[in-house]
Amino acid sequence: MSRPQPHRRTRRPRERKARGASRVGERFEVEVGPVGHGGFCVARHEGRAVFVRHALPGERVEVEVTEGTDGDRFWRADAVEILSASPHRVPAPCPFAGPDACGGCDFQHVSLPHQRDLKATVVAEQLRRLAGLDVDVVVEAVPGDADGLHWRTRQRYAHLPDGRRAMRKHRSHELVAVDECLLEAPSPATHVVHGVEFAVADDGFWQVHPGAPEALVDAVLEALDPQPGESALDLYAGVGLFSHFLSAAVDPTGSVAMVEGDREASRLSEANVPGAVAVAGDVATVLACELPGHQDLVVLDPPREGAKRAVVEQVVARSPRAVAYVACDPAALARDVAIFAEHGYRLDSLRAFDLFPMTHHVECVALLTKAALTCGDAIGLLGAEPGNPALRLTLGSL
Repeated sequence: MSRPQPHRRTRRPRERKARGASRVGERFEVEVGPVGHGGFCVARHEGRAVFVRHALPGERVEVEVTEGTDGDRFWRADAVEILSASPHRVPAPCPFAGPDACGGCDFQHVSLPHQRDLKATVVAEQLRRLAGLDVDVVVEAVPGDADGLHWRTRQRYAHLPDGRRAMRKHRSHELVAVDECLLEAPSPATHVVHGVEFAVADDGFWQVHPGAPEALVDAVLEALDPQPGESALDLYAGVGLFSHFLSAAVDPTGSVAMVEGDREASRLSEANVPGAVAVAGDVATVLACELPGHQDLVVLDPPREGAKRAVVEQVVARSPRAVAYVACDPAALARDVAIFAEHGYRLDSLRAFDLFPMTHHVECVALLTKAALTCGDAIGLLGAEPGNPALRLTLGSL
């Protein structure tokens, strides 16, 4: 999940120019198409895409437009009446889920196994569209929730003027009174992973699903297979969750360096990972100015927007044998995987975890390794047209 970012002065959003008459509140029937990235499905009405929440692929529904004008390329809408239901539709366990209600959940109307199928479809589609890769994706369940409920170990409520607890509607500041959130865990987060207790600030980042830290640590270690004597670089390191276990694996003959933008988290990481180097600062800036040289292993756990080109290119410049990329947004992951590919790194494996049941969010751990270039590959690529990215990659690899 995305982590807090350093404070930045926010700009007042520009007023959106009117694109024609508003269609908000208009109702019509549609056949629901594939799931999209963002907790909706895509339908079409009179040639225009309509992003429909509370629907499922294959259903016929009546929708009500929630955002859209005559001039918009797409509209947003809620399914307000189900005319032909999917076999994967179930009654929402929460009375506050649904159209014109709490916007915290996307998939309460979907059976839990099919929620994971939908998320797998989205991850695969993003990798295909943005990275040109066909990948079979399976979203794995993680211990720690109760049939997709009671997993959120950190929960914040808004409050109505009369003091009642409330949640916000989807894409809105409007509040909905709620008695309780069924995602809220019965107890707060513990910061113990495989018997190790981590120091974490009261308002600091920590995975909210109780099973997430161990699942992610295990996936990263399995992917990287760290060996004694190797050097590791942990980027967006937080309080040093991955670094602690990497440090134990590479033992005193190896080394671990951590970079984290939040200064308090970086300070705590020094206590959580004794002997590791901890640097506080913007990851791209630190990589450009400090920590020179080769690293055998890299862990990337960026915020929702991903690592982006500046960081990816600093990583590949260090020629690691393996990179474990922990991603909470499949589109950002796919974009960065494509940048890695430009520099000779291939997607070797991918695991996806259902750390946010009832929502559209999904966490992935991708392994990127340096692709071996055969003579046949080089001869074929050197015959490519000038300007072809494959040609640039080959010349840089020879």
